[in-house]
Amino acid sequence: MPAAPRERRAARHASARAEAAPKPRKEPITVERITEAALQVVATEGYDALTVRRVTAVLGTGPSSLYAHIVNKEDLDDLLIGRLCAQIELPEPDPATWRQQVLDVYGQIRDLYLKYPGVSRAALAMVPTHLETLRVSEGILAILLAGGIEPQTAAWALDSLTLYVTAYAWERSLVQQRQQHGGEWVLSREDLIDRFSGLPEEKFPRTRQYAAELTSGTGHDRFVFTVNLITQNLAGGISG
Repeated sequence: MPAAPRERRAARHASARAEAAPKPRKEPITVERITEAALQVVATEGYDALTVRRVTAVLGTGPSSLYAHIVNKEDLDDLLIGRLCAQIELPEPDPATWRQQVLDVYGQIRDLYLKYPGVSRAALAMVPTHLETLRVSEGILAILLAGGIEPQTAAWALDSLTLYVTAYAWERSLVQQRQQHGGEWVLSREDLIDRFSGLPEEKFPRTRQYAAELTSGTGHDRFVFTVNLITQNLAGGISG
């Protein structure tokens, strides 16, 4: 049965009110939102997928909206590393435990890098400008100086340790990626020992003899070893 004129008018007025209602405003694009979107891309798709275009897709906007806040992809890298560094807890430098403090801080950085596959690559060949990244560098430098390390040695040690943890995390992410894709070169420890032990003895006597030692330890075991190896040799300063 057709609707009565009064009912038709009421429905028409309701429809008109709905059309006239203001649409909800889009959330403005900010550096904070850009960083969150970039981190989301890395967390779900890996660092290789991170592009300005991919971030704009996550935010549902166009590139021009991003370029009002960032200059290029390198800016995204700086923002990402800065966001991760904001989560680093820095201790009050203690001359009695400075080596352990250095290990603890770099352990935090390592774990954050490993949480986001390949993100450590963003820290390579980059001069940090983000205040949180500089805060962490300042804190590590303070720990080294509190340990009695000469300033020039402390500065170079900071650079070396940071480069090591960055490269370590990147390598681990590459291994994980290749394992997920069935990479044949990622061998088990047992396979490596078999291969090393089977090498010609006249050419590889030490590799054969010490196959177990060469393949021992987890990645984190070797991480701790390397950081400690560097810090334990700092007291002597820089030799020519």
